[in-house]
Amino acid sequence: METSDAFNRLRYKYWPDRAIGELLSKNWMETAVPLLVLVLVISAFASIVENFLSFTTISGFLQEGSELGFIVLGMAVVLVVGGIDLSVGSIYAICNVFVLYLIHVQEWPASAAIGATLSMGAALGAVNGVLIGYLKLRAFLTTLVTLIVLRAIYNLIQFKWAVGIASTLPESDLWSYLGSGKILNLPVATWIFSVFAIGFHLFLTRMRGGWRLLAVGGSRRSAYNSGLPVNRIAALAYVASGVFAGIAAVLFGARVDSSSADTGLGLEVVVLAAALLGGIRLGGGKGSAMKAVLGTLIILIVTNSLRGLAVQAGYIRIVLGVIMIAAVTLDIRWFKNRGKAIRELYVSPGYLPLPQAASIAPGTPYAVNNKLGHIELIGLGQVESPEDVILDADDHLYCGTRHGDIMKFHAPDYTQMEVYAHIGGQPLGMAFSASRDLYVCVGGMGLYRVRRANRAVEKVTDETNRSWNTVNDDSRLRLADDLDIARDGRIFFSEATIRYEMSEWPVDSLEARGNGRIICYDPKTNKTQTVLKDLIFPNGMCMAGDGQSLLFAESWACRISRYWFDGPQKGKVEVVIADLPGYPDNINRASDGNFWVALMGMRGPSFDLAMRWPGFRRRMVKRLGQDEWLSPNINVGCVIKCDLKGTVLESYWDKSGENHPMITSMREHKGYLYLGGISNNRIGRLRLDGADPQFIQHPTSAG
Repeated sequence: METSDAFNRLRYKYWPDRAIGELLSKNWMETAVPLLVLVLVISAFASIVENFLSFTTISGFLQEGSELGFIVLGMAVVLVVGGIDLSVGSIYAICNVFVLYLIHVQEWPASAAIGATLSMGAALGAVNGVLIGYLKLRAFLTTLVTLIVLRAIYNLIQFKWAVGIASTLPESDLWSYLGSGKILNLPVATWIFSVFAIGFHLFLTRMRGGWRLLAVGGSRRSAYNSGLPVNRIAALAYVASGVFAGIAAVLFGARVDSSSADTGLGLEVVVLAAALLGGIRLGGGKGSAMKAVLGTLIILIVTNSLRGLAVQAGYIRIVLGVIMIAAVTLDIRWFKNRGKAIRELYVSPGYLPLPQAASIAPGTPYAVNNKLGHIELIGLGQVESPEDVILDADDHLYCGTRHGDIMKFHAPDYTQMEVYAHIGGQPLGMAFSASRDLYVCVGGMGLYRVRRANRAVEKVTDETNRSWNTVNDDSRLRLADDLDIARDGRIFFSEATIRYEMSEWPVDSLEARGNGRIICYDPKTNKTQTVLKDLIFPNGMCMAGDGQSLLFAESWACRISRYWFDGPQKGKVEVVIADLPGYPDNINRASDGNFWVALMGMRGPSFDLAMRWPGFRRRMVKRLGQDEWLSPNINVGCVIKCDLKGTVLESYWDKSGENHPMITSMREHKGYLYLGGISNNRIGRLRLDGADPQFIQHPTSAG
């Protein structure tokens, strides 16, 4: 049995299924298929084409790839917005002969000719944009017609201008530099394309215009209802496509310095194949610069290598058609099955053998009683989800609500209620500083502060240092939970999980892994850093009173531990109570020097057993809906009092489960115990016999 436990512990700790699930969830993993295809294509042709990996061959690929890549970027813009542009080859051809005519025949300066050519590309793209964006014509049919019309125009002007272009040689350093210049032995065109590709990436991922482009492509109706200028955005996408085709035409013209009747002929097929193979979806709303680059490289390597092997043009087009069909099929299957794989692999249950739960039978410290059966109820039906409660030095009572408000009940009778501050997220743990500012952990948002002077809500921190060994960026605070303030002003708070949002806590309970951490914010330096990691849903926090350590609860591990953050034992963690009969939540000080602990729910044998069977929990996640999963029982809880050594002194229950069935927090204040519960619609108050009538919670009163 011990051997089996040791094997399971190691297997579920080090097996990389969790890392694989996190990798698949990354947005950049959408490029996994085209990247794999690129590697296979390079490997295949490197083995059959002589000097395939030589610097000369690679430089040639980069030169042509940069020209083709610009047109693919333009196609990507159109595809992202939900359209298609079959006229890119014709626009490219017209821009090519136009720039050559201006430079060779009209003898314009290169800069002026390039500017005019890009304007020509924008104008031709605008024709498509107006017809499709504003007149709502079908993109496929419209661009097919403009392809034919523009091709006819190209044939006419190319026949007329060809002799003049071929009979003169321009004298322009800029034109020559664009065609044959190099920087660090790489073509100038490659550097230009790299700058534009990076800019396109930043545009899509970091700028408002890119987000709007993706929004329109994802759902035009939703984008319109959100107030976005859908028609204008769609039209500008085609203008951008025309400009990119113009840039490609300029670079090609500078390199070849001539024009032929077949320039751009069939280019739309090559460009569309590159975009689709890169993983840019036909349906819109999905696309990236990296996908465009990968698709361009794959298509260019395939076509150029086949030409180098003397394969006929007809067969090359057949290969391109097959590639397009395969790309669309792979894209659809990958898009569908990637989500399924994420659902199956991202949730990665761990092995958690819980110790035997302490007994709650009569005669034990946890014995069930009815001490909370007749407590006073405050704000019944007026508040929802008061996860934590706290009182100030003037006896006013505060709690959070699921609506994102902090409510204030005025002393002494607590019948008058007002909104003290609007946070926006779900307020969880709270603590007053020495200056009586209210610090609040807000689920999904981080650590916030409400100023005493003017009730201004301020963000204190919403991120911490990123771990070097994690796939996911864990710097953002997902579920800041509870906090306490040390004597020197440092704020220690728990983050229950770095993998799931607040509404997904049942998923974290099924994982039962060390997804949580303790974080310290130092107001003197304004720095936030993680001080303790790999905790199993860390929850309640409370200073131990020595100024050097604190107590914290791990809910799914059903234990309370002590952590030394200063002093000779700095960094040490010691389990104080290992066998709680329930799931601990907030911890707070008692007037007699001991500690109150809320148990938000009680353990059950089935869920405890499931913690030893990660494979069972994984199959349950795959096969059942979330409403059918096993989950911790948080319908009935209690409050216990313990000392710093873990000795449980007494317990408080609501036996009938009517007054305060679910308890997530408690706060002793001047002889009373105030109770909060995230699933409740009230605050409870119990008079404590023998408690210090002057005791209040305050960071300077620790101990």
